[in-house]
Amino acid sequence: MSVLFEKTVLNGMPLNNRFVRSATWEARATEEGRCTPELLEFTVDLARGGVGLVIMGHAYVLPNGKATPRQTGIYTDDFIDELSRISAQVHSHGSKVALQISHSGVHTRHEWSHKPLVGPSPFRNLFDETAREMTISEIKETITAYGAAARRAKQAGFDAVQIHGAHGYLVNQFLSPFWNKREDAYGGNIEHRARFLFEVYDAIRSEVGKGFPVLIKLSSGDMMENGFTIDEAVWVAEKLVARGIDAIEVSGGSRYSKSDHVRQGIVREDQEAYFAPRAARIKEAVDVPVILVGGIRSFKIAEQIIGRGTADYVALSRPLICEPHLVSQWKSGDRSRSLCRSDNLCLEPGYQGEPIFCVVQEKKTS
Repeated sequence: MSVLFEKTVLNGMPLNNRFVRSATWEARATEEGRCTPELLEFTVDLARGGVGLVIMGHAYVLPNGKATPRQTGIYTDDFIDELSRISAQVHSHGSKVALQISHSGVHTRHEWSHKPLVGPSPFRNLFDETAREMTISEIKETITAYGAAARRAKQAGFDAVQIHGAHGYLVNQFLSPFWNKREDAYGGNIEHRARFLFEVYDAIRSEVGKGFPVLIKLSSGDMMENGFTIDEAVWVAEKLVARGIDAIEVSGGSRYSKSDHVRQGIVREDQEAYFAPRAARIKEAVDVPVILVGGIRSFKIAEQIIGRGTADYVALSRPLICEPHLVSQWKSGDRSRSLCRSDNLCLEPGYQGEPIFCVVQEKKTS
């Protein structure tokens, strides 16, 4: 049996294999962030497809933290019952489910959130809209909101939560000097820039307890001038482990980077797993499981990632939009490379308020 199909346990959470569905904006919620039948079906189909840990989301913790159209929300207790139907059905297929929680910070549009844009510091974003600096009371309110969101996920039957600390969203913004120009306790050196994340983690842990898995998708660097660096990421990872984080998913970059976090044109094995060297740096420094995402398209490369000790789990995003049953296919013995073309066309409908979908598969069935 391949190492990819070994059973493991992550802080008491048993997993049937080493495959993780990396949290991906599904664009299947209502405009208020409520669950819909199509969001439920989309998520449960990943469990049917054999993914060991389905990370759903990202879900916004406050109304002003909505990043994209039809994004899932987790900002009120009213959503608990709806989310519990998703967790129950995922469990019925033998998979575990986590909820990734986030806040957009400066990276959104007013027409999506219908709220003023806020972030660590004043910033004019790629949508040509300006965010203002968060007050200390707003920072504290947001930290509390992360904790409440995690509590709701646990009450809804989710097996874990994941902090979104990458891709240019609020936690990443606080970590990075590119966005964070503050001169108070939340800005300046890395110790101060990481304070927001550490307090978010502490708020979550106080709500869910020690026995509930808390993960993070952590940027391994912004990959641009005056950004968050891999050395800082290693330091943050070490501090999070000391606080009690249970696993670290390694990603990097953002839409502001020279090297984006959703790279296109991945057609050869040597182009896959593009964050692997950074994951190896972090894995050398910590003693908790490391999850690697980024361009993994072939069974061979996924197996090498685990076999060589680069990471403990492999995470897939776009390939599972293309082929939600890819893991089951690989387990059956068909080790064909994912059909995903890495063209990012699957994500474009979401910005128009339509669900994301795979163009390749749409053409095959039409």
